[in-house]
Amino acid sequence: MSSEPYDPYIPNGAQGAPGAPNARTPGDARVAVIQAEVDGAMGKMRENVTNLAQRGDDLGSLQDKTEDLAGSAQKFNRGANKVRQRMRWQEMKMRIWIGVGIVVLLAIIIIPAVVTTR
Repeated sequence: MSSEPYDPYIPNGAQGAPGAPNARTPGDARVAVIQAEVDGAMGKMRENVTNLAQRGDDLGSLQDKTEDLAGSAQKFNRGANKVRQRMRWQEMKMRIWIGVGIVVLLAIIIIPAVVTTR
């Protein structure tokens, strides 16, 4: 091994002076395996943090959409009530006109019959 201290940020085999022999021991292989596992775990953690941040953005977007939908539902409800009132008034006007028409028709039929019988 070289006299330089161990630096985990320098890849295996790049430590030491150029041309220095790379003596591999069974412990080095174990360290390399453990380092690979640590690197894999760190990569997975970075991915999880990225996914978590994206999920937070998605939740914020979903909350905004939910608020917009609630506002639209209130507007729709108000509009539906106005249409219902208009239709009710229109139906009432139609019934009044039909009633007036029946009264006029009966008056046209009954008044001449009463007048001619005298």
